[in-house]
Amino acid sequence: MNMSTKAKVAVTFAAVMCAVTVFYWSSLYRLYTAVTLYDEDKIVHNFLSMRDAFNTTTIAPAAKPFVFPTAYRPLPESFSVAGKTESVSGFLKDSGTTGLMVIKDGEIVAEQYFQGMQADNQHISFSVAKSFVSALIGIAVQEGWIASLQDPVTDYVPELIGTGYDKVKIEDILQMSSGVKFNEDYGDFHSDINRFSRAIAFGTSLDDFTASLQREREPGTYHHYVSIDTQALGMLLTRVSGKSLTQLISERLWQPLGMQDEAYWLSDDDGMELALGGLNVTLRDYAKFGWLYLNKGNWHGQQLVPQQWVEKSVTPDKPHLMPGKNNPASSSSDGYGYQWWIPIGAEDEFMARGIYHQFIYVDPDAATVIVKTSGNHRFTEPGHNWRDRHLAMFRAIVEHSK
Repeated sequence: MNMSTKAKVAVTFAAVMCAVTVFYWSSLYRLYTAVTLYDEDKIVHNFLSMRDAFNTTTIAPAAKPFVFPTAYRPLPESFSVAGKTESVSGFLKDSGTTGLMVIKDGEIVAEQYFQGMQADNQHISFSVAKSFVSALIGIAVQEGWIASLQDPVTDYVPELIGTGYDKVKIEDILQMSSGVKFNEDYGDFHSDINRFSRAIAFGTSLDDFTASLQREREPGTYHHYVSIDTQALGMLLTRVSGKSLTQLISERLWQPLGMQDEAYWLSDDDGMELALGGLNVTLRDYAKFGWLYLNKGNWHGQQLVPQQWVEKSVTPDKPHLMPGKNNPASSSSDGYGYQWWIPIGAEDEFMARGIYHQFIYVDPDAATVIVKTSGNHRFTEPGHNWRDRHLAMFRAIVEHSK
């Protein structure tokens, strides 16, 4: 091969590689972001800018925004857990906090931002999104789109026939008791949840992934946290309503709640939202959703979510859903309702909770909602007792604000 021919081959190869890179750039960038999502030097930036790397759908702010009045006061200086006293400010830093808001009696009494987050920044919800999806299911039941929670999900979503969700009751899916086999270990590269994350990076159909799972246990007998259960609920909502999750949440929650800011939902290449954890919202709008549930679904006289639904959502009603450290029928020590957590020792407390320390904590008796967003790269490290420390801090904030 002479030099002229070699040069032509080299130029042609370079041109082809450039074309391939351009064509696949979005997928490559999504994959890179997914693989490095929780890296120490990238985690906070990633959690505040998910739309830069992934497909999204947009939820417009409300035409008539609602703004909580403010009555700022200091947070408690410390809290105690497991016989040790810890400073609140130290723990907020230690747990990678990006935002903290406390609503007391309908007023913002604390609002703090860290690590570059600002009031109008949308922050990834992770599994806090599940509680929003639950609210939409409650609305669908009220509208008659879903006849009964005892109906099999496959009555409404035939694509799931022959899968792990075949003939599983909607209520069992709501209560994370579907019996579907799923490894939720974020520290295991080969786990189902991380395999799912890589599928998102390539824009793979979320519906197809959901339909790929198989049965492990008898439904309704064991509480095993399966994030894809919420994805199945998302499929259900789109089938029964004829609308996207983005349309539903905009019409039924965002507009009537007076959400101040635009939000967005991660989606696949087909436009199906990542129901299980892809919602990105500002701190103050997360707080409005918490305040809605504190008031049993009523927003300034308008019943947006049925009261009975809210009450059932935060009340474990079966043995395998009860809080307790030695519950043999549960993979968690906390109790579970309809996509809401009920902590050990709770009187009326409940919370929406997402990985890497995303919280909407609600204490109705104390008329208090606490929202915390975080980007803690040490989330999967053992020995930090993150769960109990967060709960102790939340309870100390409630007690301090009385």
